[in-house]
Parts: sequence; structure tokens; C-alpha cells
Amino acid sequence: MEDTVVEATRVPTAGEPYDGGAVAALRRIAFLLERAREDTYKVKAYRAAAAAVLPLGDDDLAARVAAGTLTELPGVGRSTATVISEAARGQVPARLATLEREHSGPLTDGGTTLRAALRGDLHCHSDWSDGGSPIEEMAFTAIELGHDYLVLTDHSPRLTIAHGLSAERLARQLTVIDAVNDHLGGAFTLLKGIEVDILDDGGLDQTDDMLARLDLRVASVHSKLKMDPDAMTRRMLGAIRNPRMNVLGHCTGRLVTGNRGVRGQSRFDARAVFEACAEHDVAVEINSRPERRDPPSALLELGRDIGCLFSIDSDAHAPGQLDFLVYGCERAEAAGIEAERIVNTWPRDRLLAWAAKDAP
Repeated sequence: MEDTVVEATRVPTAGEPYDGGAVAALRRIAFLLERAREDTYKVKAYRAAAAAVLPLGDDDLAARVAAGTLTELPGVGRSTATVISEAARGQVPARLATLEREHSGPLTDGGTTLRAALRGDLHCHSDWSDGGSPIEEMAFTAIELGHDYLVLTDHSPRLTIAHGLSAERLARQLTVIDAVNDHLGGAFTLLKGIEVDILDDGGLDQTDDMLARLDLRVASVHSKLKMDPDAMTRRMLGAIRNPRMNVLGHCTGRLVTGNRGVRGQSRFDARAVFEACAEHDVAVEINSRPERRDPPSALLELGRDIGCLFSIDSDAHAPGQLDFLVYGCERAEAAGIEAERIVNTWPRDRLLAWAAKDAP
């Protein structure tokens, strides 16, 4: 595939020969900024510039570079024009070389063996809800990272702050996913999913008809995280017993760092919840976002001892964040969770058969 985002094996030097093209350079810069958790506005500038340049032919681009008129294109500013000009002239852009040096190295000290065993990611968001990039950009980056599949899990309607999808919008999204898969030709599969809110009474925040049309469903608590522990336990158990549910997302809802501040974990009977997950074949998510590290280590070990299945998910809201999986892998390896119990080490067809369960 053209314009790939590939992990660097050698840090390039500014000005050395480069044949990737302007779009690839801009996408790689955006990827590295997202991977480093830089401010969203910085990333958007490079992705907007890539979108502006993509339709241009080589001759048109060269003419604009020579005439100095790149900034006349909507979405191209001075910094991005410099990157485009350097790449178009066949040189490694200075900005790209700097970011490769600063941010392309390993994110963790461990987890690499388990990361190599993962075949995909079961939890990510696009700009249809609160993600920052189009569906196809998330899919292309997943391919470039070596995934066999990626489950698109935009939010459900109750989470209005995240532009959650109504049944009608979700239905439209499924047609887009079909079109992306048709374009990709089968080597990689974008799977149909949702991060569905667990309602106060344990119900799932989407119609059963729509849930039935999906390949996989992550269910998470996003509201009333300080609910009484008994009520929270009943709420979570109600969702886990729903035959449509496959993955329990970020189970405590805690935040341990980051620009959103910190937030304590919700309280519930973890043994009862994890025993129900084991009984109903629901995987416990190991959420790889650095600000979540959810479940906490003690609960992760409890789920291990009870016999739960797990999924290691990026919860990516931008393409570069798809590379966060190694954070969860490091935690899973430290907890001694073997790869066979992690459902996204499974081939696609086995994963889909598991996710279908015996739902009516």
C-alpha cells in the first residue's frame, strides 16, 4: 500500500535522500505526534495538509513547490509547506527527522513478545464519535502496524459529549465499513463494533437489532462512576449476562495521569464481576491507554486467577494511538497472563465465532 506508516529501523537524517513522498511524510509526522500524546491541534495540521496534497498530481505539486504557492491550498500552513517542499525535493524533512529521533523508539521495556502475538485490536474510535480521524485512516494505520483486523467501536447514543451514534447513524457507519473492506480486498478486515454504554440498570445503550448486526461489542461504564458499590455490581452483572456483550471495557473507569486529570476507580465486587465474566465468556479488557492502566494490577491478577479471558486494546482515538497496545502487553506479561487467554491473539474467524456466542 502507498504512503505507509512503518516503524523506523534507523533514524533518518534531515536532508538525506527520501522517496516516500509528501503525503507519507505528513502522515508519519502526525503518527509520531499522536504516539507521543502531543496536543491534538498539532496533529490536525499535518493530517489536514496531507488531505490537501493527496489529490495533487506530481507535476502540480512540483509547480507549487517551485512557485512557493503551497500555502494557498486550504489546510497548508508555513510549517507543513516546508515539510511538503522538502519531501517533494526528495529530502527527508527536518521536522520528520527530529520526530523520528525523539519519538520512534520503543514505548516500553517489556511486552514485545506478547505484542508480536496480537493479531488485532478490539477497541478504537473514529471521527464518527470522539476520535480524531476518518474510519479509513484508522484502518490504513492498523494495516501498517501489522494488524489482521481492527474493530471499530464508536460510542453509543447516551454519550452525547462524545457524539455517540444513534441506531440510524450506526447503520450508516456499517455501510461505510463494508465499502472500506471492499476497497481493501480481504487481506485485512475492519470489523463492525461498538463501545456501548452500560446503563444504570445494567442494560446496553443500543437496540438489540443493531447489536445483533455487529461483529463484536465492548461494553463500558462511563457515567455515575461513584455509584454505590452494590448498585454498581448489579449494574455490571446485568450487562455481563446480556448475550450480546463480549468485552468489559476499562472496568474501573479510573484515570491515573494525563491532561484530563486523575479520577479514582469505581467500587464494585470485583470477584463477582470477574466470575460472571468467566461464566458468560466475556473478556476483561486490559486498556492500554497510559492514563487508564485499567484494570489496576490487583484486579488484573484477580481476573487471571479466576480464569477470565482478556483482550488487550488500545482504545485509540487517533491513528498513532493504535501503537499503545504494547503498554497493555507489558502489563499482561508482568501479570503472567498467557497469550492463549487473550482473545485478540486469535485468528479472525476464531474471534468472530467466540463473539457470536449463542446470542439469539
